[in-house]
Amino acid sequence: MPQRGRYMISVAADLAGLHPQTLRMYEARRLVTPARTPGGTRLYSDADVERLRLIQRLTTELGLNLAGVQHVLRLEDELRRLQARMRQLERELRDEIQLTHRQYRREVVLYDKPQPPATRS
Repeated sequence: MPQRGRYMISVAADLAGLHPQTLRMYEARRLVTPARTPGGTRLYSDADVERLRLIQRLTTELGLNLAGVQHVLRLEDELRRLQARMRQLERELRDEIQLTHRQYRREVVLYDKPQPPATRS
């Protein structure tokens, strides 16, 4: 579920340690897509600010160019989607297993080991 935008561009830029123009450039490159008010003002969510911080780390600490950052972000987004799908499938599987267990009767039957036939002497 998308987070609600909370921060205007100047605040988001301060929180991420970037210049507002950098945020505009990142938006143009589709690295981040803030929400917009009806008047067109950008509103950045906490997740957007975290993404901006990640972009900053990838470019400054790892030396990635923006094309590399796009690739990393695309892979991370895909990983999140796949993890969510896997959690959904696990829930469905657990539900199916529980349903199956409820549908069959469990009876405990004691097992008596057969006695060997008596031998005649």
